[in-house]
Amino acid sequence: MSARNFALAAAGIVALVTAGCREPPHEAARQLPALGAKVDETSVSGISSGAYMAGQFQMAHAKRVTGAAIIAGGPYGCSESIFANTIPGAGTAFLNLSKAVNGCMLDMLGSWGVADPADLAQKAQQRAEKGEIDPIADVARDRIYLFTGTSDHTVASSIVKHAEEFYAKLGVPEGNMKLVSTVPAGHAFVTDGEGSACDVSGQPYVVDCKYDQAGELLKQIYGPLQPRAQNVTGDFVNFDQRPFGVSEDNGGLAETGVVYIPKTCRETPGCRVHIAFHGCSQNRETVGDAFIKESGFARWADTNRLIILFPQIAASPINPQGCWDWWGYTGPKYLTRDAPQIAAVNRMLDTLQGDGRGA
Repeated sequence: MSARNFALAAAGIVALVTAGCREPPHEAARQLPALGAKVDETSVSGISSGAYMAGQFQMAHAKRVTGAAIIAGGPYGCSESIFANTIPGAGTAFLNLSKAVNGCMLDMLGSWGVADPADLAQKAQQRAEKGEIDPIADVARDRIYLFTGTSDHTVASSIVKHAEEFYAKLGVPEGNMKLVSTVPAGHAFVTDGEGSACDVSGQPYVVDCKYDQAGELLKQIYGPLQPRAQNVTGDFVNFDQRPFGVSEDNGGLAETGVVYIPKTCRETPGCRVHIAFHGCSQNRETVGDAFIKESGFARWADTNRLIILFPQIAASPINPQGCWDWWGYTGPKYLTRDAPQIAAVNRMLDTLQGDGRGA
């Protein structure tokens, strides 16, 4: 999120009191199929706002998540203002958003203790003790991949390093973490043959740095994998996200999400699930299927029995860039398992876990 995007989001929060969320365009979509997925070995990844959501989902459902990839994102809970529970309504989100941009992207508030890994780890432990997220012991067993590009001027590299330190404070062993910080990438998901020039930070936020990020993060999380397929042979299925919403506005979900299903996962249950969270202005509404089809996840999925879930957020007056909620625009529970977006994606996992054979 650039300074311009911050201004747009701030204006959207103010506009919320007089305008409802924009209705996304109608798109014919099928039901998310039940595939007998092995959801207790789920992994998550995300870039930018998606990186923060990947961390939030991991913390909320650590019993299901075995690893996380944080690309151009920082530590869990970074954006929460100390005044978060003192101002009703949209005011809290406005305070959090200011802290999010200045402290959790640009790392300009370090002298005020913002993005402090030890403090955030302590707060996470307190949430776990209250039962708002899963036990920290489940997170401490995870495998973690972190990435910051040397040409990324949107999220400071120090913020990503704070995320690494946060996981260490939670008890994740050093040997379970990998920080990649030498690739000359912009603020984007990195590939070895698709997208813009390596140092570009712009739509569709997919860049060619001759580095297979999808494969590298999946191998960090799951260990050695079979070589990726030369060509995609499974199906990208558009599915209706509306049944998974837990609030009147569906928590900002777009009408349609996408799931990639390898042929073997249709035929035989037991495939694992990887959830790939898009970044701001990287949703289908904005860039089409660029991130979904050019990221490279599908080729690894075909040969390693992985279902790839691409949930989608819609743009709206309060969230004009279609970001995942990492500053509280959906309400004060955005960091917990009761957060509308986290609950919705978890329901998607429940459906994929079902025993029926989906079409």
